Amino acid sequence: MPKGANLPAIAAFNETVVLDAVRRSEGGLSRVELASVTGLSAQTVTNVTRRLLGQGLIREAGKQSEGSPGKPRTLLRLDPAGAYAVGVHLDPTVITCVLLDLEGEVVEHVRQPAPPDGDAKATLAVVVDAIRAVLATPGADPSRVIGVGVAAPGPIDAETGVVVRPPLVPGWNDFHLRDELTAATGLPSLVAKDVISAAVAERWRDPTGASKDYAFIYYGTGAGIGLVLGGEVYTGSTDNAGDAGHVLVEPGGALCACGRRGCWGESVRPQRLVLQGLWAGVLPAPDGEQVADGVDLDLDVDTVDALFTRLTEAADAGDERAAAIIDRSIRNTAFYLSNLTALLDLDRVVFGGPSWSRVEHRYLDQLPERLAEIDMGILTHPVLLEGSAVGDDVAAVGAACLVLNETFSPRVGRG
Repeated sequence: MPKGANLPAIAAFNETVVLDAVRRSEGGLSRVELASVTGLSAQTVTNVTRRLLGQGLIREAGKQSEGSPGKPRTLLRLDPAGAYAVGVHLDPTVITCVLLDLEGEVVEHVRQPAPPDGDAKATLAVVVDAIRAVLATPGADPSRVIGVGVAAPGPIDAETGVVVRPPLVPGWNDFHLRDELTAATGLPSLVAKDVISAAVAERWRDPTGASKDYAFIYYGTGAGIGLVLGGEVYTGSTDNAGDAGHVLVEPGGALCACGRRGCWGESVRPQRLVLQGLWAGVLPAPDGEQVADGVDLDLDVDTVDALFTRLTEAADAGDERAAAIIDRSIRNTAFYLSNLTALLDLDRVVFGGPSWSRVEHRYLDQLPERLAEIDMGILTHPVLLEGSAVGDDVAAVGAACLVLNETFSPRVGRG
């Protein structure tokens, strides 16, 4: 998991061990079962659960009698209202803010347009307003909010909470996001890369680890990859894993920021598809813009987002030119996935992000067949392709999950 350099440890080590075991159970655990699962003595479990009950982090949830001789055992589960975490996703198009309870369920979410010019201070002001809005959720005790996690475009410096020269939002260059946010809200904060946060959210929805090795394809203003390997979210040596868009899939294609042509990430991002729609005459030219075939336009993020919606709607309505543009991105993604899944021996690929829902049905309808056409015996097993169980807010949810994980999951050396 990414490192949260600015979050305090609220619980002692044995308490986090018990909390983690309870969280990962489907229906709760008795004290006897907790002793077996954690390796702690019965007396230690009794003492720890007494403290956790007193702190309101767990609750008694009925009796367990079936299959258990003797006196029925009391089941213990997390108390959803025992703690809350805020998650924020900074996409150049939209700011998403969620409030999660201790079980990782979304109890409130807010979406606000991002400042079109990408100014860091203006973006921070929108974020702070969104946080205040979710903290005002009826029934949620603000005093039990333990921190804020922010999912941001990479690269980032996770130790200092600085956003380091993200290519799609130059206005955030070297912005000390974590410290600025903590100063503005009074809450401890952490910063993580958006694709890693998305993978974390998906992993939290599958705590027993039914799928040990899979990729999360993040589709927003840009595209990236979050990886779960051996049941753990892979973050890399600097918590910046996932910048995997520079794989050549379309020789001679669009010019990428890396200086090459035909990279997968550039070939599928909404702005590139919108430009193709403008050149093909599928989309109307923005006010005052002269459209010349093959010449890129400097479009603001709101314009791109609105035109991308029109492009996908046109494709769904049967416009062959719009459909060809979307379908080309699907073909490029199939080429990309054929290499990725074979290289890492993955058995599952999950898609999500703020732009995903507009293309989801078309992608999932076509990708299996296109992958089969490309495969040529490379893959030794079928690969499950599916949309995120979390939804469009997946990166924000993952950022909040990181706060819960950093605060309540066991770590060696914790006091």
